[in-house]
Amino acid sequence: MTDVPNDGGLPLKPVYRGEDRPVEEPPPGTFPYTRGIHKDMYRGRLWTMRQYAGFGTAAESNKRYKFLLKQGQTGLSVAFDLPTQIGYDSDHPMANGEVGKVGVAIDSLEDMEMLLDGIPLEKVSTSMTINATASMLLLLYQLVAEKQGCPPAKITGTVQNDILKEYAARGTYIFPPKPSMRLVTDLFSYCRANLPNWNTISISGYHIREAGSTAAEEIALTLGHAIAYVEAAQAAGLAVDDFAPRLSFFFASHMDFFEEVAKFRAARRIWARIMRDRFKARDDRSQALRFHTQTGGVTLTAQQPLNNVVRTALEAMSAVLGGTQSLHTNAYDEALGLPSESAAEVALRTQQVIGYETGVPLVADPLGGSYYVESLTDKVEEEALAIMAEMDEGGGAVACIESGWTQRRIAESAYRLQKRIESGERIVVGVNRFDSSDAEAVEIMKIGPRHQAAQARALERLRARRPKGVLKRHSAAIERAARGTENLLPPLKAALADYVTIGECCAVLRGVFGEYRPTEAA
Repeated sequence: MTDVPNDGGLPLKPVYRGEDRPVEEPPPGTFPYTRGIHKDMYRGRLWTMRQYAGFGTAAESNKRYKFLLKQGQTGLSVAFDLPTQIGYDSDHPMANGEVGKVGVAIDSLEDMEMLLDGIPLEKVSTSMTINATASMLLLLYQLVAEKQGCPPAKITGTVQNDILKEYAARGTYIFPPKPSMRLVTDLFSYCRANLPNWNTISISGYHIREAGSTAAEEIALTLGHAIAYVEAAQAAGLAVDDFAPRLSFFFASHMDFFEEVAKFRAARRIWARIMRDRFKARDDRSQALRFHTQTGGVTLTAQQPLNNVVRTALEAMSAVLGGTQSLHTNAYDEALGLPSESAAEVALRTQQVIGYETGVPLVADPLGGSYYVESLTDKVEEEALAIMAEMDEGGGAVACIESGWTQRRIAESAYRLQKRIESGERIVVGVNRFDSSDAEAVEIMKIGPRHQAAQARALERLRARRPKGVLKRHSAAIERAARGTENLLPPLKAALADYVTIGECCAVLRGVFGEYRPTEAA
């Protein structure tokens, strides 16, 4: 029998034996952390069950968060709408038709207060998927926590803050790379001084994978971006062990079950060696790659959507077997629209069944020692290192994005996979095989124009009751900081505390930094 390639193009044998991977890995919790970053993994504590949610207004999203927490979710994960992500208030012409659609609309501290009303931030860890405006959303979160009386050391969670993958794969950027990287490192420095237990970045491979990359490309490009962030932080005067323990990662989990497990194991091993050997990190926490996982969005199908329950369960299991620290499971109806409450509950129950019924968490790295998994881990690592070497030859992550190399590589991989699906070589159940003319009735959740009207009215009232001169005074302070070298977060925090909006803050920064426009090569 001949070898056959998997989705990533790696050749697979029909049978694996001891000679395929004779070297035994060190135990979990020890360098290079291939088998996990904790010695007992989930025996001590299960992964954080963090369901990604947010839609419409802050008040509506608050109800969903409280529902999920009541159902046993152990951490919040906030989705923001597109205007919030790219720094436009809900009444801006550029926001028209997008308010509340793919996440919650947050324009000011008033919205954040409503979003988190009745949720004890001292006890809940929160992840926020936000990048270009990450500093502002974190500051709003801190301001609400302070109003609750939550001590700075107990404000815990993660802000994505990964702008490089926006240029590479997603598109919700505002400013050019250089000032964007300044905002990233300013946030690193600010948190070190003010929010010691906040994870300052979640370096994201998820969106790279969703855009079409292979598993090896996902970790290679993500770790390449991570190297750029570490270098930028060092250039800003930060010592590696002062910020690296708060770095975290975000990966996808797709349908090639064993390759996904191998990908997570390989990523840990590569990062540990990069931090020890390239950056001379001595703190074990700097070397141990911590990551959140989300099951695949692009693997969900609009056809026969109940099949997505099975897909999500398998993807979640591979994330758990791969040693994730937190997990979001997609709802079965997300290929059709925003997740309904019942579908979100099934997604959460999927994690709970794995965590409490399967016995999988009782052993750290249950697949460790498998001839196949160990060999596949080596192959994914080898492929990822070769891609990272290409990035270094191209001048590093930022240069590869600016030249369009990263975007072209992802697009080519996406094209190859789509051709395999269209030809029937890659089977997708219910789409190109075993399809059925009988459509399943699934209620689709929709966000209407009333949300935008409500947000616009709220903004009008907020601006009317602000003291005169507040906007002008804070805008001048933000502009002064932006044109200089001081940390941008303190003047931004002062402005946001006085209910200056995100859009107003971003307008000042746009005036100083300009806006990013992709080159034709990209």
